[in-house]
Amino acid sequence: MNTTSLRRALVPGITAAALALSISACGAANEQNSGSEGEGTLSGTIKGGGSSAQEKAQAAWVAGIQDANPDLSVVYEPVGSGSGREGFATGGYLFGGTDAALNDDEGELTKAKEQCGGDPIQVPAYVSPIAVVFNVEGVDELNLDAKTLAGIFSGKITKWNDPAIAATNPDAELPDSAITPVHRADDSGTQENFTEYLAAAGGWAEEPDGEWPASIEGGEGGDGTSGVVTAMQGAGYIGFVDASAATENDLATVKVKVGEDFVEPTPEAAAKILAASKSVGTSDSDMAVEVARDTTEAGVYPVVLVTYLLACPTYENAEDAANIKGYLEYILSEEGQEAAAEEAGSAPLDRETADKALELVGAIK
Repeated sequence: MNTTSLRRALVPGITAAALALSISACGAANEQNSGSEGEGTLSGTIKGGGSSAQEKAQAAWVAGIQDANPDLSVVYEPVGSGSGREGFATGGYLFGGTDAALNDDEGELTKAKEQCGGDPIQVPAYVSPIAVVFNVEGVDELNLDAKTLAGIFSGKITKWNDPAIAATNPDAELPDSAITPVHRADDSGTQENFTEYLAAAGGWAEEPDGEWPASIEGGEGGDGTSGVVTAMQGAGYIGFVDASAATENDLATVKVKVGEDFVEPTPEAAAKILAASKSVGTSDSDMAVEVARDTTEAGVYPVVLVTYLLACPTYENAEDAANIKGYLEYILSEEGQEAAAEEAGSAPLDRETADKALELVGAIK
């Protein structure tokens, strides 16, 4: 058995999900976004919102282009993926960020088509591992498989020295103490992706969803990524957050069992899953994929989210169209992808995927 370890802790002081990220921005002006407006020509304000997991990446993207167009202001509100999709579909946001693809489960896609006057553009922004984090006194490494994770978050495994946990951690001194699982209290794309993994690979009996099942008793809910981070300061707690919310320290990430290996939640391991995933886009402008969460390929980390950008193909205001187009082209450029990787620990898109996304974004009018 191949095991590896990665020690991480949660970053304290992450802002509340409703707090807007509002900083000056500029248009993209490099070799990767040839369709964008020229340097220094973008001005005005564009407002978007959604995924709180995108908050760090959005900050990096805005900072990365602000010098070229100081008269452009980008406002991004990390209110959660569900609220972001709803805001985009109803016209509250000119662009959106979501960790779960826009679909018609709740009529969001239909609303977005009506708002946009046609099929909305949905392109991947990056791939990111979802880190399972825990806080157990005396334990700084932990191996968990999908079935055990499903048992913990469904409330069926309640003690840290449960035989299922002990079986994959024979050398750990597991305490006879209660497990407190932490989930998201809001409608979360990260949560939807996590429960999809539990269902596909761990036998999770509930329907995967961005909202936590009301039928599951126990545990605690945190509002946004910051709420989970705050709750995780308690001993005996276990939760899940986008990897950008974790950094080096005494709290460890959980290793996830894939095949015969336990794999760390690294960007490189997360990015490998796209090769095994299939397209489920509903139109030519939709690049949504169905992640192969039940893969058994060694070295692949399956607890991931593919985070998306949402935009309309046309905007009534020419300035809005130019600004959205320039901003999204920068995000998808090599420079933008590297900026997100450095700031948020995400895996950059491969160039074939990014080029296809750039073609769609470049057609915004």
